[in-house]
Amino acid sequence: MRKIFKDRNKVVAFVLCLVMAIVCVTPVLFSFFTSVRSELEIMTGGFSFLPADWTFENYVELFSSEYSTSYPILRWFLNSMIVAVSQTILVVIVASASAYAYSRLEFRGKNVLFWFLMATMTFPSVINIIPMYKICQTLGIVDTLWALILPGIPGVFNIYLIRQFMLGIPKELDEAAMIDGANRFQIYYKLILPLCTPVLVVVAMFAFTGAWNDYLWPSIVMNKVDMLTITPGLQKIKDSFNTMPAHAIAGGFISVIPTFIFYLFAQKYFMKGMQMQAGVKG
Repeated sequence: MRKIFKDRNKVVAFVLCLVMAIVCVTPVLFSFFTSVRSELEIMTGGFSFLPADWTFENYVELFSSEYSTSYPILRWFLNSMIVAVSQTILVVIVASASAYAYSRLEFRGKNVLFWFLMATMTFPSVINIIPMYKICQTLGIVDTLWALILPGIPGVFNIYLIRQFMLGIPKELDEAAMIDGANRFQIYYKLILPLCTPVLVVVAMFAFTGAWNDYLWPSIVMNKVDMLTITPGLQKIKDSFNTMPAHAIAGGFISVIPTFIFYLFAQKYFMKGMQMQAGVKG
């Protein structure tokens, strides 16, 4: 009876997961099929899940010289890649170094400072927009990619996530490394960071997708069209092709390619990091 009960639970869990997968995937597939329809079919063909005639002209036209002058999607794509990759690298470095200090080092006021940082998470991020813009304006980096990279580096949640993982690593490893002559930086770089690979990949994933999908801040701090990233650029494409939905959806699918590829390569570490089986104290 116990075996039958367990098998039944597995079947129920599988069915629920299958239903959730169908619910999540169906709109994505329908959007893709819409992007490979002709505009005429969308306007006159009624509802159908699969296109009657497959065409990739919508994608080709987005990159044609006729549209790229006013809507430089390749430049937006490159801007997004520079911002997302740079910010991801800097976030991992800053967050891991801060987490190492809060989890492995001893200094006066450590706990008070850490929980003060945690308290800042209760404030909505939107209240930082005006101060951040004034700071960027003072530094003279408005309409530059630095205005998109630098404000996204500090991340209290990333510090907290890595710190909790590091707390699960025995401090005896640090002591053994110090006996062997390693200094604090060597322990951090050569010992702790390799052990934190799963959670660092999780943080990198959050940082990359957050920078890539950010819409509000680039729309505010960027005034030049060619300095936009792909997400606010998509809004301009949508406004341009308001009577041509297939073109707008094609632009949207182009924008998700990097995050999809990133997740495919990082999913093993991503799932391991999310579980935190070895890193977080219960």
